[in-house]
Amino acid sequence: MSWDNAADLSGWWMSEKLDGVRAYWDGKQFLSRQGNLFHAPNWFIEGLPDQALDGELWIDRKKFQRTVSIVRRQDKNDLWKEVRFLVFDTPNARGGFEDRFKSVEELLARKIAKYAVAHPQQICKDVACLRAELARIEALGGEGLMLREPGSKYEAGRSSTLLKVKNFRDAEAVVIGHQAGAGKHKGRLGALLVRLPDGTEFAVGTGFSDKERSTPPPVGETITFRYQELSEAGVPRFPSYVGVRSDLKLKK
Repeated sequence: MSWDNAADLSGWWMSEKLDGVRAYWDGKQFLSRQGNLFHAPNWFIEGLPDQALDGELWIDRKKFQRTVSIVRRQDKNDLWKEVRFLVFDTPNARGGFEDRFKSVEELLARKIAKYAVAHPQQICKDVACLRAELARIEALGGEGLMLREPGSKYEAGRSSTLLKVKNFRDAEAVVIGHQAGAGKHKGRLGALLVRLPDGTEFAVGTGFSDKERSTPPPVGETITFRYQELSEAGVPRFPSYVGVRSDLKLKK
């Protein structure tokens, strides 16, 4: 989403974009978006309603890898005590988003489900409100915001009524290698292997034109890339190639 059309979003529902693991409670068990089972302990799911809930298994900001490492285990261990189920929709309830979220709050209001809470929502008044909330969330280490159109229907996949709002950052890195492409990129560049000035190494695999994949920047060249945020290990998340920095030369 660009700031040019942000004025059209006044009145939309706004919430923090959680850096967790998306989970669907079908009334009996937790499932991933691909339909895989999350082996949550019985004490974790105790008190959850027999109605479907959509949300995220979440620990805290910048704890994505920790969350993944816990919820993918199959031994129903006590590490789940770090996790919370933050709920933002109930797919089978009637009405628009406001009605469905009210159902979420009512279902969880009695706090029988100790590890589940309704994910807070607020109205986006204007662009200034949106910018201020995004800045606040990012200052806390959050990923960004989610905006939902008032009165919108529940949709399981991507939707024009549900938007992500994030800021992206630019940085430079030196090319240290080339990773061969596969599939449609076979015989061309798959990703650039790069190194940051602090020694962090990672791959940049998106943002290239067909020409750039055929004749990629050579080893030793400095590139600019765009990324969303740094992981707990200091690695840029979702890096995308921008271009060669001919005016800057980083050490290999």
